Amino acid sequence: MNPMHERALAPEQFLRRLFDAAVASAQPAHCVPPHVPAPEAVGDGRLVVIGAGKASAAMAQVVERHWAGDPSRLSGLVVTRYGYAVPCERITVLEAAHPVPDEAGLDAARRILAFVDGLSESDVVLCLISGGGSALLPLPLEGLTLADEQAVNRALLSSGATISEMNTVRRHLSGIKGGRLAAACHPARVITLLLSDVPGDHPMDIASGPTVADPTTCADAMAIIRRYGIDLPPPVIDVLESGRGESVKPGDSRLTTSEVRLVATPQMALEAAAQVGREAGYAVHILGDALEGEARDVGKVLGGMALQVAERGQPFAAPCILLSGGETTVTVRGQGRGGRNVECLLSLAIATGGHPRIHALMADTDGVDGQEEVAGAVMGPDTLARAWASGLRPLDELANNNGHGFFGALGASVVTGPTLTNVNDFRAIWVE
Repeated sequence: MNPMHERALAPEQFLRRLFDAAVASAQPAHCVPPHVPAPEAVGDGRLVVIGAGKASAAMAQVVERHWAGDPSRLSGLVVTRYGYAVPCERITVLEAAHPVPDEAGLDAARRILAFVDGLSESDVVLCLISGGGSALLPLPLEGLTLADEQAVNRALLSSGATISEMNTVRRHLSGIKGGRLAAACHPARVITLLLSDVPGDHPMDIASGPTVADPTTCADAMAIIRRYGIDLPPPVIDVLESGRGESVKPGDSRLTTSEVRLVATPQMALEAAAQVGREAGYAVHILGDALEGEARDVGKVLGGMALQVAERGQPFAAPCILLSGGETTVTVRGQGRGGRNVECLLSLAIATGGHPRIHALMADTDGVDGQEEVAGAVMGPDTLARAWASGLRPLDELANNNGHGFFGALGASVVTGPTLTNVNDFRAIWVE
């Protein structure tokens, strides 16, 4: 697009263009085709497709379209979030709940394990994993129930724990995560394609690593539970304290034919957005692809940085765009609807105090911020003034964890619907 046209766009439109570019870069149609095995790589065996996550159905559809071998040698079973299914011909697509697992997810996990039972050395398993897989593949260990797993998820989501910490706990309570799915595929060759939605892109943290060896232990999981004072059902504590939940460790012979490939990451998405900004004539600075911490604290820090740029020209000269990714956390204390992106953005709005040259958009690339079917929100210099005029008190709304209610009342929500991908949170601050 012509740079002059980009500059003529309203700030919220331009910020949305950056966000859309980030999401587009992580679309399975863009990043999966180079990794679909060639027919000769499969030989006389079968290509067995399994997977879980918000992007798994879209990834499966791409695999079908790009598989150049005999269609009869392709079969599969994947599970995705309700509303994220896309049509496939030879790969069955199941739907289940996220972020709190349900019976449909439990059934899907059992069916996937049964699907890979009895594979041979000549078979190739293509495992499609993306964000959301932890909730979509609930399979409690013996002695635990789905209700136990649901209680764990709810407690973790409201605890303030990082995604890495949450998934460390989940891996040690599951019959399919923490490398157990890859072990079940043995002796077949396993190729896992990952769309990363976690800070640092650590494979064992993406969907709790169903096909990845796990160096963490039950003791590590218990330490996290104690650190955050998480109240969990007694059977869960027993599994961890007894060591019965130990996962598949590095060096396990069942994983020797398993390989992992990162096909889309938060950094790639930020680079795609940065390219759009540069083409419009702006200096673009990527602050980091793995920023973590309490959402309101991150928002306050980013707001302080934006003010320094606007008023002091440090550490960057305006006009410029500041991009960042990662996954913040929200410790829920109020009665609001939560959402880490909107909480971070509301905190930034308060910190910048209606500065006339600061605009921002924060949203989740999967289209769902927290438990709301809303990706995030956009703010500008008039956000606080409009809120006060509407009878809203920004500080009170932040204290109540009500970012979604706040921006929704102002008509500033970013709603995308299912994006069919997930590379974590996206934050763009435009300092004019």
